[in-house]
Amino acid sequence: MVGRLDSAETMQMTHSQLERFVDVEGRELLRRLFQDHLDLRVPGEADARVVSAGGAVLTHRRNHVRPLETIFGKVSVTRKGYGARGVDSLHPLDAELNLPDEKYSLEVRRRVAVEAVKASFDETVTAMDENTGARVPKRQAEELVVRAAVDFDTFYTQGRGGCGEVELAETGPILVLSVDGKGIVMRREDLRAATRKMAESREHKLVSRLSKGEKRDTKRMAEVAAVYTIEPHIRKAEDVIGALRPVREGEQPPPKPEQKRVWASVEKDMESVMEEAFQEGLRRDPNRSKKWVALVDGNKTQLKALKRLARKYQIRLTIVVDFVHALEYLWRAGNALLGEGERQTEAWVVERALRLLNGEASCVAAGIRRSATLRGLTGSARRAMDKCADYLLKNARHMRYGQCLKQGYPIATGVIEGACRHLVKDRMDITGARWGLECAEAILKLRALRSSGDLDAYWKFHEAKEFERNHAARYGAPIPSTGKSNIGRNGDRTHLHMVK
Repeated sequence: MVGRLDSAETMQMTHSQLERFVDVEGRELLRRLFQDHLDLRVPGEADARVVSAGGAVLTHRRNHVRPLETIFGKVSVTRKGYGARGVDSLHPLDAELNLPDEKYSLEVRRRVAVEAVKASFDETVTAMDENTGARVPKRQAEELVVRAAVDFDTFYTQGRGGCGEVELAETGPILVLSVDGKGIVMRREDLRAATRKMAESREHKLVSRLSKGEKRDTKRMAEVAAVYTIEPHIRKAEDVIGALRPVREGEQPPPKPEQKRVWASVEKDMESVMEEAFQEGLRRDPNRSKKWVALVDGNKTQLKALKRLARKYQIRLTIVVDFVHALEYLWRAGNALLGEGERQTEAWVVERALRLLNGEASCVAAGIRRSATLRGLTGSARRAMDKCADYLLKNARHMRYGQCLKQGYPIATGVIEGACRHLVKDRMDITGARWGLECAEAILKLRALRSSGDLDAYWKFHEAKEFERNHAARYGAPIPSTGKSNIGRNGDRTHLHMVK
């Protein structure tokens, strides 16, 4: 590199050409440095006896060489293997280096995971080719992503891997749980049983394209959850209506969610994800001293599951049906009654929204039904009015917005709606993509870690778990050190050599 940078050839290069040259050639230099360090640790002889997990003392010794694909390129690791008849060999240097079972290094795995949560696997492979010295084909990239996510549940079960919990006094007094669902287009074999049966029973009318209605039954629902704490935000109904307009200069913004964690699962059912949300809440509030609020969109199954889990964990839970969902029903009813885009429609919606915010859901529903009857509405217009009235009546007990506003509780599901969009839709809804269950679940977990700001802490935890699985579990005694194997006869440690 020094010779070429001093040559007439590079003297004619632009700065960007020089950057690309140093980038590519620099990887080879780093690869050689990495390889030279590995060679320093050869042969990796144990300084104590090697005992397998089954209790066998391994006395047969032989040097073994294995490849390792790193972010700088491919290197080889030579190390002493210890074995016995009928027992797999153990390599103490592998444990010291925490090498994975596969040929790809853990840093390559991490880089692939980081790229894959942002873009398609094709783009992930391209990014790895352009930005690292590793060569990772598409299928292997998918496998690495699955392996990268295996410790997700354990990480959170153990309190973010023991990385330190936020003191309860540092967070707001309101603890919010929110759940929702978002469909993902799946391969047929990975659909839920009922959906797959319906998809298999349908016959396509045409050969060259799908007819109307034939795109149904291709999705599996990803259950999305969010848990966070927040400071109270006391306000009046008029304040909420005013907040629906664009924010004006000088207005105080509402308090922001604290320590927000969002995640999604396409593998688990709704109640399982809800139970995880309750467990996450209890890790934050083990003494149940905070005010627990659940924000939902009025799904009947969600409501039943929330009440059942609140009883199970002895939580005094306030369930709030999203005000914005209710407002959308009012707008559909108003458009059906008075016409879309009309000022009188807006006035009609605002008047009823104010009454709704003051806790008059049942009265508003009765009035909507009466208006439809008096005006003699029929067909789609009447259905829109009845649908709105039914929604308000069904959820009236969870639309006590007046009490919520006085307590400073949130009444909108913006956090979970945003999570459905950026956690699921933005990555999983790529045109033409059909997901396998295992890979889809892994991507959702890794995106959740990144979105919740836990990816770095998780990766430290994941590497420690890899050590336990791949090395510690295979030894029946403490893993011997190899530190003495690269010290010369005169007691000096060997050194890197200059490459000329």
